[in-house]
Amino acid sequence: MSYIGKQISGVLALESDATAVIFKDRKYSWKQIADTAHAVKRAIDDQGLPEGAGVAIILRNRPQIYAAVLAVVMGDRCVITLNPMLPDAKVAGDILKLKPSVVVASADDWARGEVIEAARELGALGICVSEGADLAVSLQPGLEKLGPGPFADPLPGVAVLMLTSGTTGEPKRTPQTYRQLELNFKRAARADPTAKEEDPPRIRDETQIVHGPFVHISGMYFILNAASSGRTIYLFERFSLDEWRKSIAYVRPVFANGPPAVMKMILDANIPPEELSSIKAFTCGTAPLAPEVVDEFMRRYGKPVLTTYGATEFAGSIAGWSTSTFERYWDTKRGSAGRMHPGIEARTVNRETFEPLPAGEVGLLELRGPVIGNGKDWVRVSDLAKVDAEHFLWIVGRADNAINRGGFKIMPDDVVKAIEAHPAIREASVVGIPDDRLGAVPVAAYVLKEGATAPSAEELTAFLREQLTSYQIPARFKAVSALPRTPSQKVSMPAVQALFADAGSSG
Repeated sequence: MSYIGKQISGVLALESDATAVIFKDRKYSWKQIADTAHAVKRAIDDQGLPEGAGVAIILRNRPQIYAAVLAVVMGDRCVITLNPMLPDAKVAGDILKLKPSVVVASADDWARGEVIEAARELGALGICVSEGADLAVSLQPGLEKLGPGPFADPLPGVAVLMLTSGTTGEPKRTPQTYRQLELNFKRAARADPTAKEEDPPRIRDETQIVHGPFVHISGMYFILNAASSGRTIYLFERFSLDEWRKSIAYVRPVFANGPPAVMKMILDANIPPEELSSIKAFTCGTAPLAPEVVDEFMRRYGKPVLTTYGATEFAGSIAGWSTSTFERYWDTKRGSAGRMHPGIEARTVNRETFEPLPAGEVGLLELRGPVIGNGKDWVRVSDLAKVDAEHFLWIVGRADNAINRGGFKIMPDDVVKAIEAHPAIREASVVGIPDDRLGAVPVAAYVLKEGATAPSAEELTAFLREQLTSYQIPARFKAVSALPRTPSQKVSMPAVQALFADAGSSG
């Protein structure tokens, strides 16, 4: 069994009546989570599935889904992420494409007709995990036994096949290995000077607020770390500022976390400093945070904001601030994403020749370390960055045209394809424009087919909801007679952005 699986199994074996999950004003004990996790694991084990077998889970932020994730990890199998925000046809298409041996979902997701038909066509085992006091586990009618498949080959050593926004075209999934998670969890544990690697599993009197979606690294990392270390989670099904304030009042945490959008919500709401008095620092990840926001937090609340940098492919962060480095270096390293973690190397290379650049020069970011790739070779990412001689990292932009909307990465080509599927639209272009709250939002300019009538923004939004996730849908639309182009006849992204410079241009 993997290190992570052993840790989680050890915590659940304690069968404690202490609280493991707080969700919608209800408390679930470690014993309740353990009973549900073991029931899911037995249902999978009964099919004789090997290590690394793919188990797809429709990942809603719910206690029963948390238990199902733990069941898969305790069996050293692979969690295949299914995004509940996608339209039914997209979820069904992912099931047929990914070919998991097992599909796990809440009752409301099993009520989605196309989803259950896809699982039936594939011949997957269907497991229903119910909400409520008992978190009951049952086999989905008609899917009680494993069918003939074909099923995807096992992925031994892979803990999660995590959904990312991908490059152009279909979204991709990237493997997060048990080894990556182990190294990241052990690194995080070293921040506690009283902790020892040989310590037996135990239930801690600590609560972690979890509002990041399970379907992204921002949620998955925290729930696996909480379970392996015996920490309670205060779980949000989806983020709201009111619920966040309620959780802070209840938990009184020493540290709080969230993406830049949450930091800006707190400032915009002008939350009284006394509400945040227990907090020593905020940790902020998923997207770059303007240093002015950090300075405003310091001015208003006296709290440092410790930004981090990471990626789904690395199963966590690989650079960041600590309270001690912030106190020592913020004035001279203002705007940095933090210092590279021990064992992680970073450099920049020329965008055209890929030759390494001197410290402090902006270029494409390359990384090397034990949680990155094969651990030996440099891995190039899409961020433009600089790294100084003291190993502090600044992210200054992207080398691709991705739009980062509050921590969710959107590839414009995916949205363009969906818009151009509308019967009235001939051609479209999607770009990002700055947004005070979310960092950036997508907007769309489009050209109508001859004789067609422009759909209203409401009609176009409703059409796109059938194909895209909510965060991919453009915030504004504009019909134009022709898209602006460069001399080489490529669509000019800056010129499209300029179309939305005037608020009156929204559709």
